[in-house]
Amino acid sequence: MSERKGTLMSVREDVKVVDATIRDGGLCNNFGFSDEFVSALFRTNVKSGIDYMEFGYRASTKMFDEKEFGKWKFCKEEDLRAIVGDNHTDLKIAVMADVGRCDYKTDFLPKKDSVIDMVRVACYIHQIPAALEMIEHLHGLGYETACNIMAVSQVSADQIQQSLQMLSQSSVDVIYLVDSYGSLYPENASELAKMYIRAVEGTDKKIGFHAHNNQNLAFANTIETMSYGLSYMDATVQGIGRGAGNCSTELLLGFLKNPKYNLYHLLIFIEKYMKPLRESGVKWGYDLQYMFTGMLNRHPREAIEFTTGNRSDYAEFYKSLHDVY
Repeated sequence: MSERKGTLMSVREDVKVVDATIRDGGLCNNFGFSDEFVSALFRTNVKSGIDYMEFGYRASTKMFDEKEFGKWKFCKEEDLRAIVGDNHTDLKIAVMADVGRCDYKTDFLPKKDSVIDMVRVACYIHQIPAALEMIEHLHGLGYETACNIMAVSQVSADQIQQSLQMLSQSSVDVIYLVDSYGSLYPENASELAKMYIRAVEGTDKKIGFHAHNNQNLAFANTIETMSYGLSYMDATVQGIGRGAGNCSTELLLGFLKNPKYNLYHLLIFIEKYMKPLRESGVKWGYDLQYMFTGMLNRHPREAIEFTTGNRSDYAEFYKSLHDVY
């Protein structure tokens, strides 16, 4: 399958916009968003026609100290309900659960008792068997499930195909292509997209895309992979997210032709909440150090350290990255 799906002027009803502002953005401020901020974003997402809002992680309180993180690292049921009540809206609620970093057998209620609609299971390629166990358990509780396979840019095509075959035979609803290091270009992102699409042909599973903006390609890669049939598209307001950040929601809503999406309310939220957040010192977004790790297909941890150290010796940092090899 290589033909594009839809045109620049058409509406694709299968496309879903997933807001990951609190979850990926929480990596920039230890999930220290105020209830006012999260509540305002929830109301904004409803008005903007967003399909899913990912509130954060459901991390293990046995592994992570609750005193060191904001509440959205853990997304407890009572904290979610304090924002959304019983959620009588069309916006679905999602949380992420990392393989090996959550207590999924004890921390998730049956869906009928929870306000959560979807659980997104995040894993590396070697953790697929553990991810499958989580997915089947959560599916049995009644949740929609997604699997975000991270760092596939460092994995062989054979390993990806084996993983996709295993997932295509599971109960998972959505499989995500994740550009963890912001190293993909539209050319290879589209080839991977077609590989993922082929893997689920004949099933009712959907494919999603989660971009990072290390090379200023998060939006370009998002709409390129969408054009080949990917339908669950992650975005964050003003691209907030770890390091270089993500595909910006305002860019995606501006691109999509479906009249259900409304950019105006999102702009008001940006004026009132995102501008002050950035002015408070929370850092994210494209910069040279993130470009370097994206070009080299490497985890951005060194670039994040460069940023938090307020360094500006870009040439020396660039040289040091090459000296590792």
